[in-house]
Amino acid sequence: MSVILPPMNQYSLVQKIAIYLLPILSAIIVHEVAHGWVAEKFGDKTARLAGRLTLNPISHIDPLGTIALPLLCLLLPGGFIFGWAKPVPVDARNMRHPRMDMGIVAAAGPLSNLLMAFGWALLARYAGGLNTWFGTPLSFMAIAGMEINVMLGVLNLLPIPPLDGGRVLMSLLPPRMGWQLHRIEPFGFFILILLMVTNVLSMILMPIIVGLLQFITSVVGLGML
Repeated sequence: MSVILPPMNQYSLVQKIAIYLLPILSAIIVHEVAHGWVAEKFGDKTARLAGRLTLNPISHIDPLGTIALPLLCLLLPGGFIFGWAKPVPVDARNMRHPRMDMGIVAAAGPLSNLLMAFGWALLARYAGGLNTWFGTPLSFMAIAGMEINVMLGVLNLLPIPPLDGGRVLMSLLPPRMGWQLHRIEPFGFFILILLMVTNVLSMILMPIIVGLLQFITSVVGLGML
């Protein structure tokens, strides 16, 4: 799972952690739990048996992807955070319709992020009306949560395995074409990095991200960001 944030140079390290820690953890943890929860509905209890259908961060933290790398990104200039949680185990062999069910399981993660984005947006609207000492910090956190979840959801819908969008596409393609797409999975991470460093990823995703953020804020009455 990957998270890319807007510029944060105006904040101190302590402020960055305070604002973004809960939104980042909740975004990646609920994303993974959603995969396991939907897989269980289709007959696969692998995630539950592994103790991964929980919101306890300890069960999902990857020392490198969840702690070390995001902290390093906060210390460095550039305005982005890149990280991930441990993937929830899913076994398609336990499902009634493995190819189609796996596509729905994959889509559950990004969908959960888009739903959380609406939740954070509602919180931002509520917090913005609070005339208390914690109203402004809560608003900052809620807006960060909305942005993080939209970015995470959109990024993971890219049709590049092992991203969720790649798995959804594999389930929709004819078996032979799906297998050909599956073969690029070992190189998916490097393709993503290449798209990032060449700025192609930003050119592809930012119009979608901005459009979704504008749609969400208009729906909840939050106003333009």
